Amino acid sequence: MVHPDAVAPGRGRREDRAVDAFVTMNGWVGTDVQAYDGPSAFATFRLGATPRFRRNGDWVDGPTNWISVRCYRSLAENVAGSVRKGEPVVVTGRLRTSSWTDQSGETRDRLVLEASVVGHDLSLGTTTFRRTEKSVPEEVSEDEREAMISSMEQRQAAEVTAVAG
Repeated sequence: MVHPDAVAPGRGRREDRAVDAFVTMNGWVGTDVQAYDGPSAFATFRLGATPRFRRNGDWVDGPTNWISVRCYRSLAENVAGSVRKGEPVVVTGRLRTSSWTDQSGETRDRLVLEASVVGHDLSLGTTTFRRTEKSVPEEVSEDEREAMISSMEQRQAAEVTAVAG
């Protein structure tokens, strides 16, 4: 019998097995989507899900569960361009705990749903899909290209001189 730790990496070793909290939630967008640009573009919004149940023959709302949703990269851009406060959505992703220290020095925690998929809840309405347009790099003229190369060569020469001097 082979001990489980003797298995080659990536082939079933305990530390190679991921345990994660994937969830799918549907609810209503409770805030405007806040988008942040930069090298690590992301977008956030709050998702509210209110359970309904029957009590004495009548439908009754339970307490609303709120969660922060965070999206990254192209999903963030698409969510910012597509999702609005008050719309019904379905979100799939990983649960994460976000921790920070508040002004009084207390450590605070909040569950965040790091979305891998966000879409409108089509059981409640319709939407029209439009594929994201990929940006096409601008054509650079031969003169601009040579100017960029010359500028780069001058910077490299200055760096070499600074290191040697």
